[in-house]
Amino acid sequence: MDQNLKVILQQLEAEKGVNRATLIEAIRSAIESAARKSMTRAAVVTVEVDPDTLGFKVFEIRTVAETITDPAEEISLQEALELNPGVVVGNRLKVPAEPKDFGRIAAQTAKQVIIQKMKDAERDQIFDEFKAREGELVTGTVKRLSHGNIIVAIGRAEAVIPYREQSPRENFKPGDRIRALLIEVDNSGRGAQLVMSRATADLVRVLFELEVPEIYDGTVEIRAIAREAGSRTKVAVRSNDANVDPVGACVGMKGSRVRAVVEELSGEKIDIVRWSDNAVELATNALNPADILKMTLDEENGSISVVVPQDQLSLAIGKRGQNARLASKLIGWNIDIEGDGSSPSVPAEEGESDGAAVASQDDPNGPEV
Repeated sequence: MDQNLKVILQQLEAEKGVNRATLIEAIRSAIESAARKSMTRAAVVTVEVDPDTLGFKVFEIRTVAETITDPAEEISLQEALELNPGVVVGNRLKVPAEPKDFGRIAAQTAKQVIIQKMKDAERDQIFDEFKAREGELVTGTVKRLSHGNIIVAIGRAEAVIPYREQSPRENFKPGDRIRALLIEVDNSGRGAQLVMSRATADLVRVLFELEVPEIYDGTVEIRAIAREAGSRTKVAVRSNDANVDPVGACVGMKGSRVRAVVEELSGEKIDIVRWSDNAVELATNALNPADILKMTLDEENGSISVVVPQDQLSLAIGKRGQNARLASKLIGWNIDIEGDGSSPSVPAEEGESDGAAVASQDDPNGPEV
């Protein structure tokens, strides 16, 4: 065995952490490929590698025949008997071969194939490792920015945060530490492709699980999340223990728990509301702090009509319809909000009106009011 190949094998085994059996098979396949290229005639070639010494033997597989018609595939019975006294005509026999000029060029070919196989093995290892972590919060370092995407180094792996999965509020630069949710691990194409997100609603869910022990142990449950990344998120929670206030648990002492989540999201506003299986009560909570004067459900069309005091219409709708839109996403019903027609005591905020608005959970833009 080429001593250089043995050194390469030992280095790859130590550095890449690939088991020895995989490495031996890579060597065997590589030498077989190199041997086949070195043969002067077409033949079925096989290679055996000693796992201890790494010595190899090249064989041609030939069929025992009384009369040879194809020297590349057949061996005479007389020659075959010298190799194995028990053979008969028709047997397939491994015949030792010495490929012509199987030296430096063949060894180099073997090295290249071995290195490529080790790269493949490493990519498979990375895929297996991160596939098991799909849906987890992963920490890395920003490596570079490319065409609007953020490339993140995570140990020996590299992940991407596409532009669509970024929060408009945030700006990262190379060298920055970053935490994001691993949302997709794909092994097609050029090895494992890791996709992370800072915009998904599930990121908010995971952050609350980290900050709120009651959520982690199941005492408090997040039932729904509606998020517009970089701007505002509404979270609906309920308690499985009558003695635990779900909203208070998520807010924490003096707001410490929710503040930790807000800081991780670079100041994104978070509303925590109490979940209810009653659509009217849930809608009321979701539109808080606006007062609800009247609410009508249209279960057939999945919509809710809400009447609020005229002077609170802008509060209920929110700037550019955001409050109503997020409430609609949170409860899963379209919401139609209108004032009661009384004279408003306070002016609407800039960009809002005192008219009615319809918010749909299916409309990412929502009403502009």
